[in-house]
Amino acid sequence: MSAGSHRTGATSAGRRLVRVASPLAALGLWQLLTSYDVDLWLRFEQFPTVVEVASALGDRIGTKAYWQDLGHSLRRIAVGFLLAAVLGVAAGTAVARSRWAADILGPLVEVVRPIPAIALVPVAILLLPTNEQGIVFITCAAALFPVLVSTRHAVRALNPVWEEAVLTLGGGRARVLFSVVLPGALPGIFGGLSVGIGVSWICVISAEMISGEYGVGYRTWQDYTVVDYPGVFVGMATIGALGWLTSTAVETLGRRVTAWLPRPTARGPAGGPARGASTSAPATPAPPSASVSAVSRPEKEPVP
Repeated sequence: MSAGSHRTGATSAGRRLVRVASPLAALGLWQLLTSYDVDLWLRFEQFPTVVEVASALGDRIGTKAYWQDLGHSLRRIAVGFLLAAVLGVAAGTAVARSRWAADILGPLVEVVRPIPAIALVPVAILLLPTNEQGIVFITCAAALFPVLVSTRHAVRALNPVWEEAVLTLGGGRARVLFSVVLPGALPGIFGGLSVGIGVSWICVISAEMISGEYGVGYRTWQDYTVVDYPGVFVGMATIGALGWLTSTAVETLGRRVTAWLPRPTARGPAGGPARGASTSAPATPAPPSASVSAVSRPEKEPVP
């Protein structure tokens, strides 16, 4: 095995060690501050210790209610986020590709987008017959606009030469959409999805606290009202773990779907290529635009 491979393996092992040591150090500091009831402007005397939270988590995991709450929150996230993904990609593509859609939907999007999704709770209560549907509506609204805006920018940034090449070869609008527009916009779309899943968790937990009957947010708020602080931190830890897992799943799916994209080469300590790595670029065909023009092109204007 070459020295470059040894160096790269040692770097990867070092990074994994740092990623494990960082949360462990934070937990150790938390335990230290709460064990000694430190009160230096920040007051830790009422904070539960890590041991108390871990004990409460062990008790909760063994109950049926804990897993029911997880199921309710995950179902709301799944339904709301999938609706937001479908609607956001469709609306973002339409706004980017059609002047009619841009004129009709554009002003509505820009007016509604700054409104926090949690502020739509009264609207959901008035419009929808059940609290469950209202929470899904708020979750969908939270994820919709990051996906829509990211899709719109990604589609407009595509090089028009690719579309012209398909049209020249006899392809129609549907072929352009599914062979050029959507594949080319996938990196931007998944960027919006990654942001949207995080915002969805923020809003679904808030909605469960306000009007929910079950779910992690509802249970966390109930623990707070009865002054069960270890239970509150169990809820917070559960929310963080669920958010991390779902966000990682979205990012992993994005990397798999866009595996055809070129990836950056590994970098050595000084910022150059890693030792033992080839410095020559892989033999990949140049994009169609390379043979036509080397001048950067502006974003493509929507067509009627």
